[in-house]
Amino acid sequence: MLLAQLLRRNGIDSIVLEQRTREYVEARIRAGLLEQGTVDLLIEAGVGVRLQHEGLKHDGFEVAFSGRTHRIDLKGLTGSCVTIYGQTEIQKDLDEAVLAGGGDIRYGAADVAVEGLSERRSRVSFTLEGRRQQVECDFIAGCDGFHGVCRPSVPADTIRTYERVYPFGWLGILADVPPVSDELVYANHARGFALCSMRSRTRSRYYVQCPVNDSVADWPDERFWGELRQRLPPSRADRLVVGPSIEKSIAPLRSFVAEPMRFGNLFLVGDAAHIVPPTGAKGLNLAAADVRILYQALVDFYRSGSDAALDQYSPLALERVWKATRFSWWFTTLMHRFSDDPFAHKLQLAELHYLSQSHPAAQSLAENYVGLGFRMPA
Repeated sequence: MLLAQLLRRNGIDSIVLEQRTREYVEARIRAGLLEQGTVDLLIEAGVGVRLQHEGLKHDGFEVAFSGRTHRIDLKGLTGSCVTIYGQTEIQKDLDEAVLAGGGDIRYGAADVAVEGLSERRSRVSFTLEGRRQQVECDFIAGCDGFHGVCRPSVPADTIRTYERVYPFGWLGILADVPPVSDELVYANHARGFALCSMRSRTRSRYYVQCPVNDSVADWPDERFWGELRQRLPPSRADRLVVGPSIEKSIAPLRSFVAEPMRFGNLFLVGDAAHIVPPTGAKGLNLAAADVRILYQALVDFYRSGSDAALDQYSPLALERVWKATRFSWWFTTLMHRFSDDPFAHKLQLAELHYLSQSHPAAQSLAENYVGLGFRMPA
């Protein structure tokens, strides 16, 4: 939707195929932490009014370990900050903007197939309202996620994938209770990782590390709140307000990258090409970074007729993807319990102590957290 909106504002037509209904996609609970680069792109797309009014700017976050907290001063270390604004709200803003501008969104498109990726014009076929339809197009943006059809449609001998599956998941809940802190709290604890996040000043999003084979039924609210309280330092546990969950889910963690991200007329975008663990809040922001590079390359193509910028999409996007993959892997390794090995936990604590005492170490964390700069096509 973001890509469609940016293209439309530059006079380029597109069709968005969405498997689900508008109501479904606007209700999904997803990410909520935006890098400044993502905020800037949403403003450029003309959907930043509510974001700027309702988004919560955070100049830092807390890392908790050994019963205490250490604040990472993002603003002081980098000059930048992050913004809390739920992906559900971004979806609503984009849906409204694209439809108001006459955009073509086809909800409920099923059995999507892509063909002719190396031909002059490619084709996308799908079933909508019981009728098989086909669209011819110059390019296909595969924004269809990890389980979508675009990446599997690429010949196996032309793509290479890299993957790291983590032996745990995140159990997350949403509750209408005030957050324990004005900023996010990442907690390293012998019982496992915990994260205190938020969607607003009255709605909190909390997570605890859990076995990957657990189910939501294993975690009634009372158990979740008790476990979260144990993993927080006293200064934050004492401020924890509990209440009934309004959403609860378990997400497995993995790192995944597919190379390249272009195959003829097909461009993989976001989760279709890469997945990162949510520890560093990079998933949504990486997808937006892909969109930034691709939309500018498409605009250049339609204005100049040159393929040069399109040819650079994959290498430029992957350069950023691998840096974010490294950071997300590092932060996940630092904050989670991987085993009962006391030696491994002591090493984590040593690195956290070093992080709290070293300006360069804290600055490196902060630079990656707020988002690295962009290198655009030459």
